[in-house]
Amino acid sequence: MSRSNPPSSATNKFFVSSDLSVYYRWAKQFQWQVQVISDYAVVSVLSGQLDCRLNDQIISVSQPQSLIIEPHTSVEASGKNVEFLFLTLSATLLIDHALAMRLSKSTVTFQKEAIDDRRLNELFTSFVAELVDDKPGKDIVIRAVAEQALVHILRNHSTTRRSDELEISRVGLVDRRIRRSVELMHAQLDQDLSLRTLAAASYLSTFHFARLFKKLTGATPHNYLAAIRSTRAQLLLAETDLSITQIGARVGYLSASHFTKAFRSATGTTPREFRKALISRE
Repeated sequence: MSRSNPPSSATNKFFVSSDLSVYYRWAKQFQWQVQVISDYAVVSVLSGQLDCRLNDQIISVSQPQSLIIEPHTSVEASGKNVEFLFLTLSATLLIDHALAMRLSKSTVTFQKEAIDDRRLNELFTSFVAELVDDKPGKDIVIRAVAEQALVHILRNHSTTRRSDELEISRVGLVDRRIRRSVELMHAQLDQDLSLRTLAAASYLSTFHFARLFKKLTGATPHNYLAAIRSTRAQLLLAETDLSITQIGARVGYLSASHFTKAFRSATGTTPREFRKALISRE
């Protein structure tokens, strides 16, 4: 089902929780700069076309196609008159479901290409109905549909394999060689973390740490940290009444203007606009 002319009030709608998020976007001109996906993600195009670059691979996604993105992937996206839904799933949530389904050996991987899955597109269309309509219990339905989508992609599009490097830690799925530095990023988001400090956490020189980090995550440590800050800020915007300035300070930005600029770069919208478009949690 395509909605090439959605109501203006539904241009952006966001649902955010600690283990999954759903973003509905419609834009005449959409441009997403380089971002780092630290969780699993699924983008489904409902109308138009979205051109994506995953690390060094260019993939075009058009209705009714979807694209599944694994953690630690550098992503760029752009499109004109495009309507899409972006679902993020924490590694812990996805692997817990894979274990419950007796699928997971160690890690879960997906094919790096657009998939023509009409059932998945139908589920994503159900998201939009709940996000746009102001009905009681919509947060319950959104979570239920998200879990249906998760089970569907695990059944139909996943591959499991053992890994001696990747492990689930308190900050998600991460390579053990950089786990300590990533945990430090999460624990001290409000601090000015230098490359030397991060490298020391992983017991590496700054040169070797920077090269290894980029190889494993597809991003520089600085860009990876910025992505973590954006994700934490989105959760704080959704779950607290803290001011924009207070949230910015909690995720490491000394001024509200600097925070707003970084947030817009990461999400395509300002913190204030993001909060206004949030689906209330009942």
